[in-house]
Amino acid sequence: MPAIHSSAVVETDSIGEGVTVAEFSVVRPGAVLGDGVTIHPHVVIEPGIEIGAGTEVLPGAYLGRRPRAVGAIARQPSFRERLRIGPGCSVGARAIVFYDVEIGAEVLVGDAAMIRELAAIGDRCVVGRGTAVDRGVSVGAGTVVHFGCSLASKSTVGEGVFIGPRLVTTNDNLIGARGWIDELMAGATIEDGARIGAGVTLLPGVTIGREAAVGAGAVVTRDVEPGTTVLGVPARPHPAQR
Repeated sequence: MPAIHSSAVVETDSIGEGVTVAEFSVVRPGAVLGDGVTIHPHVVIEPGIEIGAGTEVLPGAYLGRRPRAVGAIARQPSFRERLRIGPGCSVGARAIVFYDVEIGAEVLVGDAAMIRELAAIGDRCVVGRGTAVDRGVSVGAGTVVHFGCSLASKSTVGEGVFIGPRLVTTNDNLIGARGWIDELMAGATIEDGARIGAGVTLLPGVTIGREAAVGAGAVVTRDVEPGTTVLGVPARPHPAQR
């Protein structure tokens, strides 16, 4: 039998065995909670969201935020009102996951992380505390993204990638001067098995090749060949590889 606190608002009938919904949480109609799901206090789960068995959602998380374009935002968002979180995941305190996101199995989403619409996170990934995964970004299975990173829209991260704290990816060489022009935007591509050190910046459109490594603090202005190690500002191949 589910254990639902008397102060919780639960408007769905799709609740598995052994589900716990704690104080002041809201679960909207059409949401699906798999067996053994634990919802901590003050969580909001919007309609049409599927949460896999054994997943835990920590206090204050918001699942199913609708993107909006107001004020200076030129790009009109498009999305479907659906969100799937796989089994065995943990969604951190005050994390925000927008609609139209796919999260695989056994994924750790850190406290205060944000995952925007159309993003996809593979199985067994880590999205670190305070990390922002922008619209349409894909992250391959087994990838670790540490805290405080920014994965800009149109970026792609492969499988088994290691990303240290405070990575910044960029996608606009005009730095916002002409607003959002889709065909001019280019995020970073980080291929399978690459390793990125702490405090790295990737300029628009660069590719970090398979099994390449980028040293801490580097600013990458051009593509990094597979298996290469680069260092510095701007990043250059390690002296041993020249």
